[in-house]
Amino acid sequence: MATFANTTTPTPFGFFDGETEFQTEADNIVTFVKRRLGDDVLSVELTKKQIWANFEESTLEFSSILNQYQAKSQLVQFLGMPTTGSSGAMSGSEGKYPRENLDFLTRFAEPYAHEAGIGGAYNMISGSIALVAGKQDYDIYKSLKDVNSNLIFSSSLNSPRSKMTIREVFHFSPQAAYRFFDTTSAVNYLNNEFSFESFTPETIFYVLPVFEDILRAGMMDVSQRVRRSAYSYIVQGSTLRIFPMPTRHTVTSGSTRNLYVRVMPLPDAYNPSSFTDNTVFGVTNISNVPFGNIQFKHINSIGRQWVRQFALTCSKELLGIIRSKFSTIPMPGVTVDLDGAELISQAREEKSRLLDDLKEMLDSLTYDKLAAQEADKAENLIRQLKAVPVPLGKAITTG
Repeated sequence: MATFANTTTPTPFGFFDGETEFQTEADNIVTFVKRRLGDDVLSVELTKKQIWANFEESTLEFSSILNQYQAKSQLVQFLGMPTTGSSGAMSGSEGKYPRENLDFLTRFAEPYAHEAGIGGAYNMISGSIALVAGKQDYDIYKSLKDVNSNLIFSSSLNSPRSKMTIREVFHFSPQAAYRFFDTTSAVNYLNNEFSFESFTPETIFYVLPVFEDILRAGMMDVSQRVRRSAYSYIVQGSTLRIFPMPTRHTVTSGSTRNLYVRVMPLPDAYNPSSFTDNTVFGVTNISNVPFGNIQFKHINSIGRQWVRQFALTCSKELLGIIRSKFSTIPMPGVTVDLDGAELISQAREEKSRLLDDLKEMLDSLTYDKLAAQEADKAENLIRQLKAVPVPLGKAITTG
């Protein structure tokens, strides 16, 4: 009698053919399916290979559904991670419990950090425009140059060449805004609550919260840019219009007359400029999460019973398809009607019920649903503890 182990290519894909437990289960599933379909009374027109193919399909379906819900629970943790292992094969993440991380949120916040000037993934390029007396309008693509007098637009810093966005225009030395915070200043702000004895009578030391220093720095920066400056500009397309009109050339009596501008090339979502970002080639969606097939030996009794039932329904459907090829069989003196259509209908109904039950169960066990369940349990426990009588008036109050 042929067994699964000594049969050549017993299943179409052969994903589990080398597993000892799958081989043993495959031999048993043949007996299970045939007896459930009435083989002892009427011959079941299914071969062993057909039943084994249904068994493999059932195991693959179970594995696929579980992987879907694992990805649904933890896709955020996988985004940007490598899709393959060092050997180029699937990494086996389906059997692991991933660590939480904030990479998705950090990446999501990068453009906002960039706009605020406190981080991000894209570089900004600094250059200068040589001012000309009597000229107000300057095209940044033709006038903005680096320290070597090369156009920023056509330099290697703007590769691939793209349009540029003006981020900042400097008409004063940026350090000037923070001279007030020099350590040699006569007044040192540290905290508002206490005063300390100073080395000299005219010097007073205060203790101030750090946020006040930050607010004061922002206030003075705005003051330098707006209240103390008579210079301004507007952007019209690629042209920078300077106010007021320059009255001197770039070099007058040895003094430099440059306008410093910081620009940013058009951001390339696949090639951030500030670092080599290999995560753009990593996991992007559920289709390339590094999940492989769950090995049959790792499926517990709950999963194995579902696989058996699903294999039975697949075999019943296949048997119905076979019997539907001939709706009736003529015999001497009688006509035998086959039940192919009825078997197909029953099998598809049972298959739909099995899939719905499994998905419903898994949907209630995603990580976010588990967290919600634990929160409900904690709240209910607090309510119960409030009603528990405590002897001698001693208790730990909760809630």
